[in-house]
Amino acid sequence: QVQVVESGGGLVQPGGSLRLSCSASGSIFSIEVMGWYRQAPGKQRDLVARITSGSSVNYADSVKGRFTISRDNANNTVFLQMNSLKDEDTAVYYCNADLRIIGSDKVYRYWGQGTQVTVAS
Repeated sequence: QVQVVESGGGLVQPGGSLRLSCSASGSIFSIEVMGWYRQAPGKQRDLVARITSGSSVNYADSVKGRFTISRDNANNTVFLQMNSLKDEDTAVYYCNADLRIIGSDKVYRYWGQGTQVTVAS
């Protein structure tokens, strides 16, 4: 079994900062990619940022220069530092991990339950 758990969401004023954390645990052999997606009400779930095991990163254009993704491989944890937050960053943020479980060569995608980020004055 694998669990992916996010934390760190909340309410913040425009221009403020939040740091999200996500940890994967269980029968994990290796994690290839960890990423953050977000979904606003009535919209599809979109990629925010992703980071590979070799620390290659990709960001959505809308968050470049404001958000930073980082990873602690030893603890199967990924972070999302969000600065200069805007109203339009309000969404449920989901973490995912593309990983191999012990005893399998396949890569599976696991999702966390999501954490709410609300940017409002």
